[in-house]
Amino acid sequence: MSSSPENLTVKVEFSGGLELLFSNKRTHTITLPAHTPSTSTTPTTIRDLVIYLCDELMRDPRRDLFVLDGTVRPGILVLINDADWELEGEDAYEVKNGDSILFVSTLHGG
Repeated sequence: MSSSPENLTVKVEFSGGLELLFSNKRTHTITLPAHTPSTSTTPTTIRDLVIYLCDELMRDPRRDLFVLDGTVRPGILVLINDADWELEGEDAYEVKNGDSILFVSTLHGG
């Protein structure tokens, strides 16, 4: 999948049970607009990506297992290009073409 200056192509992976929320598919290659839909100048962030994932890819109605209060819920590790998202600005990180983003649930039932 190629991208244009107006689009970003990113690889998104789910693990630790999160793939169940996304049609039991672990890896997705998606194309996003390079800028938020509401503006033509604000770069797309992880926050925008999470909204896209919930609106476009999530097939399970239990959205609250992935997001809480508008961001990735506690207990889900997010890696951006193999680095913890806390080092990258969390959901304010500006997504770049070719990024690899991994969501891993660390929550386990007992």
